[in-house]
Amino acid sequence: MKYPKEYLEEIKTRLKVSTVVSKYVSLKKRGKEYVGLSPFKNEKTPSFTVNDEKEFYHCFATSEHGNIFDFVMKTQNFKFGEAVKHLANLAGMQPYIFSKQDEEREKKWKIYSSIFSEYVDFYHNQLLKNEKYFKARDYLKNRSLDKNQVKKFRMGFVEKNPNLFDELKKNYQIDDLLETGLFYLDEKKNIYVERFRGRLIFPINNISGQPIALGGRIIEKSDFLAKYVNSPETLFFKKGSNLYNLDLARKLSNSFDNIFLVEGYMDVVGLSRNGIENVVANLGTSLTDKQIFTLNQFFNDIIICFDGDESGYRAALRAAENSIKDMKPEKQISFLFLPDQEDPDSFVNKNGKDYFFDYSKQNKILIHQFIFNHYKKNTQNNPSSMAIFEKKLRSIANTIKDNYIKKYVLEYFMEKISGLTPYTSQNQKNFYMKKTRSLEKTKKYYNESQSLSGVELKEFSLIYLIFNNLDLMRDHIHLLKDIKLFSEVNKQIFEKIISKLESDSDLAINKLDIDSQLIDKITKFAPIKHILQKKSNKDHEIIDLLEDIARDLNNYDLEFRIQELESKFSKDLSETTFNELKELKKKQNIN
Repeated sequence: MKYPKEYLEEIKTRLKVSTVVSKYVSLKKRGKEYVGLSPFKNEKTPSFTVNDEKEFYHCFATSEHGNIFDFVMKTQNFKFGEAVKHLANLAGMQPYIFSKQDEEREKKWKIYSSIFSEYVDFYHNQLLKNEKYFKARDYLKNRSLDKNQVKKFRMGFVEKNPNLFDELKKNYQIDDLLETGLFYLDEKKNIYVERFRGRLIFPINNISGQPIALGGRIIEKSDFLAKYVNSPETLFFKKGSNLYNLDLARKLSNSFDNIFLVEGYMDVVGLSRNGIENVVANLGTSLTDKQIFTLNQFFNDIIICFDGDESGYRAALRAAENSIKDMKPEKQISFLFLPDQEDPDSFVNKNGKDYFFDYSKQNKILIHQFIFNHYKKNTQNNPSSMAIFEKKLRSIANTIKDNYIKKYVLEYFMEKISGLTPYTSQNQKNFYMKKTRSLEKTKKYYNESQSLSGVELKEFSLIYLIFNNLDLMRDHIHLLKDIKLFSEVNKQIFEKIISKLESDSDLAINKLDIDSQLIDKITKFAPIKHILQKKSNKDHEIIDLLEDIARDLNNYDLEFRIQELESKFSKDLSETTFNELKELKKKQNIN
């Protein structure tokens, strides 16, 4: 039985060709392509190329050519079904289980896609050629759009009194036509109505470029019609799982590291007309986990650029709070706010492509900074308001799934709040704000901190916590026994501390026989010191922090071991390796 096309497309959506091939071939970036030595022939000069944009590999030495399924089948001697299972696992998808319903679904898909293709083609050609559609063409001209954009995005126009339904029902069942969402039954008049009548239509394509839904915009002012309408959700179209123009934009991931996410179809088309192609639009709903996940497969920096009005700002805030939980260490989500009353289309038409890119570089703001700034604006300088402010930020940080990102976002929030909060000097009762470092000192601090890895900073926190609670740690020395450190210097310091705790009753940092410069460095950069400032330093709170650090370091260890096994599995495809990997991932989830 055949795999449904959507399942295969989902695998291709989640995996770049270079991601799959690089597990077997050492690749180097060259322009828009990757090159490497052929896996099909012994050679000294690379003749093997991978193009993510076109979704294929090509070997000039042997003329082998194909997609990710072909590559795995030919290099690993897999049958097609085995290749699909292997790649689905690599993409984090469940194995496909065939049923009679699948066969029925595949038949429905063929009918559905056929109806959509006919519908889109018909109204696209009408817009281009039918003289009656001059109003729609004038509207596009006034928006600075020409035939090139109409053809590129296959835009169309549905007249106010269309009769395409009567033509289509000659070849399709009425139920099948209704299931597309293009038509509905007006029960009062007992007639079938076209949902997008009187509207400019924008085909919404799946990842392969096939139309699966429509967006429609009125071209005349109306007090009783919505400016935009979208297709209803169907068996093959879910608003939260799709993005307008993704089928074209994803092919640019070799050329661009970032993607602009805008609100409307006209924004995408307008930016494209001005030479900005790395752009997609969401479909009239709040940004979803699935949309963020999909964009992260292709781009490292998502720049959310909504309209510069109150509703655009509110939509951006919803997007920020919803998408921050899916942040990853190697990915970035930013926000770009345009001047009031501007949308991306009008802004670029007015100022041009280069100005837009410059404006973006200078004005985009990272997601956690945006969230902090928003709630800070709405906070008053009194204890109650500040408490609500901190509680809200902690709540948002705790939604982040990745533990490392969660840690640093929370630390960023708490550091910023501490900068807003006055403290009492030990010698004076007056309040002072914290002194800011001089510029040179700040630069030096930044450069030094950049050289430290996340693991080292976590180890610094552990050692700092022990330094400042030696008596408590001796009473709970059993909690320190199984903690694993990774950097050699920190490991030696940790072992000296353990030895001292076990053998000596006279506990003091200056008697630990540790270089004072190392102690100063740990004290300077340990992130936990900012958290300890906010704690009451009760014993149970210190132990809780210790256990959190131990858990994080254990997860680092698990992550390194998982990476090693994944690398091993990609080469040997051994069931034993796979089972070991599965067990480690279970432990990781438990932790």
